This record gives sequence, structure tokens and C-alpha cells, in this order.
Amino acid sequence: MNTAALVKDILVDVLQLSSDMEFDDETPLLGAIPEFDSMAVVSVITSIEETFGIEVEDDEISAEVFENYKALVSFVEGKV
Repeated sequence: MNTAALVKDILVDVLQLSSDMEFDDETPLLGAIPEFDSMAVVSVITSIEETFGIEVEDDEISAEVFENYKALVSFVEGKV
């Protein structure tokens, strides 16, 4: 299972981005992608939970987790 690829698929799907959008470790997320608002955060977390079979607690969610693509992937990898 390629965690980074699955996280990218989730972001593309939930945020309705172009499927050819490139993500690298430093790609900024929250505040940089207009579609990535507070409602999208909830949808992304829900999709991550369903895809990876994990549970994300409210106190684990912070701006740092959504700072950039690498931070989000690292967070998911730490939960799996």
C-alpha cells in the first residue's frame, strides 16, 4: 500500500482537484489550496479514516498536520 498515493487520491477526490495535480513533500495545503477549508478538512479526515481503517481523535487534528503534503502523509503513516 502506497500511503502517499492514497492520500493524494483522497485530496484530489475530496477537494475536486485535477487528477494530474502534482504533490511533493513541500506542497502547502491548508491556506494554499482555496478548496481546502474547514469543511474540507472534516471530509478529508473522514475519507482517511475510511480508507486506512483508522480513527483520528479531535485532539490530533491541528494546522501542523495540514501544513503541507509531507506532514499529512507522515501523520497518516503514524496512525496506520
